[in-house]
Amino acid sequence: QQQLVESGGGLVQAGRSLRLACAASDGTFKWYPMGWFRQAPGKEREFVAHISWNGGYAYIADSVKGRFTISRDDAKNTVDLQMDSLKPEDTAVYFCAQGHQIYGLGSTRAMDYVYWGQGTQVTVSS
Repeated sequence: QQQLVESGGGLVQAGRSLRLACAASDGTFKWYPMGWFRQAPGKEREFVAHISWNGGYAYIADSVKGRFTISRDDAKNTVDLQMDSLKPEDTAVYFCAQGHQIYGLGSTRAMDYVYWGQGTQVTVSS
């Protein structure tokens, strides 16, 4: 069973950057799309970004477009989320997830992801 572990969260001032990393335990990672989601207190889980199995396609949510970038390194079994120009409203627990469709493009729907990490807290102060 795939295990995903996020890292890189923390407390940062508005306008600064953070880079989140998600490490997969199983090498089959390279065949599946990956996604990042976030959940703020009292709110539903929200899609942030996804990337296709081969890294050739990526989709970023409108709320973070132009500030966040998703990338993957199949040699290291990792998928990263670069977050620039952070805002207080970006405060949330961030989760990475592996899509269920082999050779897939990815999805904005949480139901299309099979494996999830435990999450990493990102707090942006104003």
